[in-house]
Amino acid sequence: MAKDSPIQFKGTTLKIIQTQLRTTDHAALHQALTELTGNAPDFFENELAVLDFSHAPALPEAADWPGIVALLRQSGLHAVAACGLPAALAASAAAAGLPTVSADALGRQRAKADEPPKAPPVVATEPTPPPPPVAAPEPAPRTVVLDKPLRSGQRYYARGCDLIVTAMVSAGAEVIADGHIHVYAPLRGRALAGASGDRAARIFTTSLEAELLSIAGLYRTFDAGVPAELLRQPATVSLVDDGLSILPLALR
Repeated sequence: MAKDSPIQFKGTTLKIIQTQLRTTDHAALHQALTELTGNAPDFFENELAVLDFSHAPALPEAADWPGIVALLRQSGLHAVAACGLPAALAASAAAAGLPTVSADALGRQRAKADEPPKAPPVVATEPTPPPPPVAAPEPAPRTVVLDKPLRSGQRYYARGCDLIVTAMVSAGAEVIADGHIHVYAPLRGRALAGASGDRAARIFTTSLEAELLSIAGLYRTFDAGVPAELLRQPATVSLVDDGLSILPLALR
């Protein structure tokens, strides 16, 4: 293809969120998003998403795909494909602009063992002087420390790393991290760990008084309050079998 062609194709590496949905019911999804994101229009900051229904129970024969896409977009999440759908729903999703991709496409493709990389051709050239040394970029932080209390309505997002909070997270406040979250103070608001889909992420706190806890998009609310045996106690939260496990945390 000519360099001046009006269309060219190049491979890229894009970050795509695997969004596991267990229903196509618009009202149920709206309520879940409201509880998870607080209707923040920039919660996902224009991330791309594949809608994964592989863990969903029996689904209806029809779905309001334009409505679902518009609902997710209200929180800044742009659906580009779907997987795990039965044939009829997959066809209607594709007609609505959500082509079907395989579950394997969501993981990293491994190079075939029987296809060794081809050696580049050897071309004789005149030796050139080495380029001047370039300073290596500073690595992205693996942990961010927040030492100021978060008031109601405030939100803090530790993108691509763990988050350590040494001050109180007030009711109505929200802490988010792509990795683990450690709160060495009362946790009274919302805590969302593994926000980019890391199912191994955990939440730790020295005083559990939360309104909502979430790991990799799976969440639990405490409208009736935290259970008495865990209230204001050190606790750890992890993801076990597609559900949140909340256990006392022994501090020495």
